[in-house]
Amino acid sequence: SLQHPRGQTMTRQPVKSSNLQSVGYDHKQKKLEIEFRTSGVYTYDGVPKRTHTNLMDAGSKGKYHHKWIKERFPFKKA
Repeated sequence: SLQHPRGQTMTRQPVKSSNLQSVGYDHKQKKLEIEFRTSGVYTYDGVPKRTHTNLMDAGSKGKYHHKWIKERFPFKKA
């Protein structure tokens, strides 16, 4: 699978959330990158564009992440 070169991250945009700081998405690689306010950056693999769109539209991004992303996609801490 394609990886970003060491140290290079996708562009993330700041979000209004109590526990998410910023969110990035690479639609070609279907990778979702989330920066949490307290625990750092995580990359999730195989995330559909719709899931990213729904996350960005969610009233509570923390709740959406917990229910629809956290346990459903493989992830690694950056």
